[in-house]
Amino acid sequence: MTTVTEATEAVPERHYTHHEQRGVTPHRSNPRFIRRELTTLDVREGMNVVEFGTGSGYSGSLLAQLVGPSGQVTSLDIDAYLVRWAGVIHRDRNVHNIECHVGDGTAGFPARAPYDRMVAWCTPPLLPKAWVDQVVDGGVIVAPLPIAAVPNMTLVAKIVVRAGRPEVESVATGGYIEATTSPKGDLDLPGRWVDWENRVPSPSWISLAWRDEDDPLHSGARSALDRLLKGAHTEPYGQKIDWPSWRTFAASLADHRLTMAGLRPDLWAVGHTTTTSAAVVEQDGTIVADHPDSPSLKVLRGWLAAWEEAGRPAPESYIPSLSHHEPDGWSLHLSR
Repeated sequence: MTTVTEATEAVPERHYTHHEQRGVTPHRSNPRFIRRELTTLDVREGMNVVEFGTGSGYSGSLLAQLVGPSGQVTSLDIDAYLVRWAGVIHRDRNVHNIECHVGDGTAGFPARAPYDRMVAWCTPPLLPKAWVDQVVDGGVIVAPLPIAAVPNMTLVAKIVVRAGRPEVESVATGGYIEATTSPKGDLDLPGRWVDWENRVPSPSWISLAWRDEDDPLHSGARSALDRLLKGAHTEPYGQKIDWPSWRTFAASLADHRLTMAGLRPDLWAVGHTTTTSAAVVEQDGTIVADHPDSPSLKVLRGWLAAWEEAGRPAPESYIPSLSHHEPDGWSLHLSR
């Protein structure tokens, strides 16, 4: 049996991620997390495996190494450019037990199902029913899943399918790019659930868990983002934010006023908004609100106090569960 460590030693990472003809591939996952996810996946020789998110092709090559010549790997990506190049690089290295296809991974790939193992390097809006249907009994799925209906709120779940039903065995910190129905060029903007964005004078965006209450012109999203950008009140949180812990805790509250925003480049923000108030805390610990007496600011301070009182729980410490949404699939929920 080939281990993940042995596979990484056999596969030249930079040959895929920094190919001399294709160039650097920005659509690639952190190798450290690739190794973690593949260890969790527990791939054995001779298995039939599918991955969603071809990227540079590096993860697919590792899978091909793990299943050996008697196994097969299917790799799917929405971006034809990535798929074509990955296929060429695989063949140049004489890797023949992997096929790369262009397609929407959320529908799975029934042509080569059923699969013993399934791994996703992109985040679907929920665990698709197609994935569960295409895995053998006792098969394993490792995939990032949303824990709230806003971007960048995800955990990586290990799921075992038994008698056609998925069961979460564990969750881990992390997440990957949102699954989209067309190739994604702007990697700085979330691919899903962006309710309003500004491109001038500088990029900014907002996502509301309460989008169903907004009007067709997205007036609530526009006004909430405008309030935050004006920054009528700012204050330091005073302590370093443990972002994975904080965002997971905020999502676990299941408050429908939860809000995610990007007010400055490379800084996410999480907080609370309504039709008349807004407050978020950014990754660097800056609290931004529409007013010093903002009702949303009061709620946000309460959330942060509860998070501290809970001891800044690690994402892995929550109890995960899946709820079925017929006919689409399952959503991931957390409790303590």
